[in-house]
Amino acid sequence: MRRRTFIKTLPLAAAATAVDIAADPAVPGQTASAPAAELPKFQPADAERFARPDVHAGDRPSGASFATRSPALGLNGAAGTAHPLATQTAIEMLKRGGSAVDAAVAANAVLGFVEPVSSGLGGDCFAFVWDPKAAKVMAMASSGRSPKKLTLEMARAHAVDGHLPALGAVAVSTPGCLDGWWALHQRYGELKWAELFEPAIYACENGDPTPQIIGYYIKRNMAAFLKPGAGVEETANAVKTYMPGGAAPNEYDVRTNPDLAHTYRMIAEGGRDAFYEGPIAKTIDAYFKRIGGWLSAEDLREHHAEWDEPLVTTYRGVEVYGMPANTQGLATLQMLNIIENFDMRGYGFQSPQSLQVQIEAKRLAYEDRARYYADPHFAKIPIAWLNSKEYAAERAKQIRLDKILTPVHAGEAPNQGDTTYFTTADKDGMMVSIIQSNFRGMGSGLVADGLGFMFQDRGQLFSLQDGHPNIYAPGKRPFQTIIPGFAVKDGKPWLSFGVMGGDMQPQGQTQIILNRVDYGLDVQAAADSPRWHHEGSSQSMGEDRADAAGPIGLLRLEAGVPVATRKALVDLGWKLGPSDGGFGRYECIEHRMQGGKRVYAAGSEMRCDAVALAY
Repeated sequence: MRRRTFIKTLPLAAAATAVDIAADPAVPGQTASAPAAELPKFQPADAERFARPDVHAGDRPSGASFATRSPALGLNGAAGTAHPLATQTAIEMLKRGGSAVDAAVAANAVLGFVEPVSSGLGGDCFAFVWDPKAAKVMAMASSGRSPKKLTLEMARAHAVDGHLPALGAVAVSTPGCLDGWWALHQRYGELKWAELFEPAIYACENGDPTPQIIGYYIKRNMAAFLKPGAGVEETANAVKTYMPGGAAPNEYDVRTNPDLAHTYRMIAEGGRDAFYEGPIAKTIDAYFKRIGGWLSAEDLREHHAEWDEPLVTTYRGVEVYGMPANTQGLATLQMLNIIENFDMRGYGFQSPQSLQVQIEAKRLAYEDRARYYADPHFAKIPIAWLNSKEYAAERAKQIRLDKILTPVHAGEAPNQGDTTYFTTADKDGMMVSIIQSNFRGMGSGLVADGLGFMFQDRGQLFSLQDGHPNIYAPGKRPFQTIIPGFAVKDGKPWLSFGVMGGDMQPQGQTQIILNRVDYGLDVQAAADSPRWHHEGSSQSMGEDRADAAGPIGLLRLEAGVPVATRKALVDLGWKLGPSDGGFGRYECIEHRMQGGKRVYAAGSEMRCDAVALAY
């Protein structure tokens, strides 16, 4: 999920942190427009934030000084998700004798209830699986297509400022999530299909307390859906599902979702056909007819997940994998290929030179992303050329340590005929890197009658520009931001990881790989390290913020980036935006052999409600 989406809806009190940090006189390159307010002395009971930028975390006696905790270690299995209950569910499935795939599907079903701000049956799903028998990485893509009844002319008639809107039926594409689960389980499942839904059904019916971050985003998502003129055709079902009683949940409030429990029961009994051809499909078809939308039973019936050959490059001897199909997985590989031409370890961790190279590599790769990435069933993409070391070396020559590259363009191809991430691992060495999302926030704002989940708004990422490979067409898959990550070292699985969050994902994945390979951080410290996020490119992919306009875009730095580095980047001419929470969310499991024993080390994200466990 892109955590920046609803920042403009924040009340002044909640937004004060970003404003205060941006205007902090201790941060070079930024000037306060008014005297800084007195720092709060305590956190009031009803306050969502306690902003004390002068206070830092406690000191750890070992490891990275900025790390929040140690990795979770285990011999038999591990899991990391964005919610404690989902992580516990994954571990429970592993202890029952389930595979890493069983654990991942069961955890995702739970996340669809406890974390509706990032995931659910209405979205899409992608996964890497390390198959220990085949000793290779397998790629599964379940990305839904646009409705066949929605023509380009109709889509353009609903455009806002030349782009498809973020909310409402015109942004809805076919949900691929459930068929992705089915495809994974059919190939790698050990437990019975129905067993995987037991924990989620129980949680939906008996309830679960609302965590801090998830509750925060439910409120903001629902406020956006209900705003006059938002463009959501029907909101009563969303209110019934996520605001029973008329109010969004506060932290600690116990939420239930009986409609989703019923939907899960139908899926547990009827498999994928219950969703794509049976009673759920009929309900979805009737709902979109009722509200004047386009998604139909035919769209659902024709959806099928795909197994594909993953993309791969090497970074200083480590094989790093990227998701193919209609995703931005190639962008991570392109960034790493460019960065490999520089002495990142010599520049030093969090140094201005290190960040300058990373940011410029992102800008170069994202120009190609905006120019070439699309559904390969509709467009011919020069993947081999874009992923080549030769092309990366040419692009790297454009980067300077003392100057921002302006302008920046996509490469000229040779002539040819955005979010929940989680990971699991089992006793047999299978590892699953899986990501699933409704795209922007909770999705389109639309919930079909009695089903208890919201439909994604992934269709917003289509281009409406003539000649663009990602231009809208009926039955076409939109450009996808969600990408799992995987890395292999010496022919053995090493990292099953991901950093969710729209266009932040390749940027975050690249920072994780550099933190591990160049800077020697462990799986937890690599996550806790402060991040950067650059927004803006010459062509919009439907996700760019208006304030990212301009030839060099907008650079956001977390508060932990060293003051000297921040000043040096400002002196180079980078335009800094406030820290807005859009730095992605990470989970990772590391596989290592220790004295002949397999050891898993799991790290999780401190920027959300995440938990990683191993046993």
